[in-house]
Amino acid sequence: MPQGYLTTHVLDTARGCPAKGIRIALYRVSGNAHKKVAESETNADGRTDAPILPVEKFKPGTYELIFFCGDYLRDNDLAGEDPLFLDQIPIRFGMADEDAHYHVPLLLSPYGYSTYRGS
Repeated sequence: MPQGYLTTHVLDTARGCPAKGIRIALYRVSGNAHKKVAESETNADGRTDAPILPVEKFKPGTYELIFFCGDYLRDNDLAGEDPLFLDQIPIRFGMADEDAHYHVPLLLSPYGYSTYRGS
């Protein structure tokens, strides 16, 4: 049985702290088709309480995380004018190794973001 899994977290780089309360949806992508496989929300540490894709549901493939950041930015007076520059942030990535821990974090500010493959 594969032992791979996926985790994520969000750091607010504008305020220098974890981003609590951001809803995150995970989709499996095949061509232009998206199938939602998980949804979670970040806790006080900016992480989900459990892997967003745990071992028992893990399958190699192409995935997309969508971070719903608009409400967080508004609630923390970081949003600026409507429409927001950043509201929903999609990150598409591939996971090939069925026994690996994949970690895809989001470093967020009101006008930019970055990501990387973490550990």
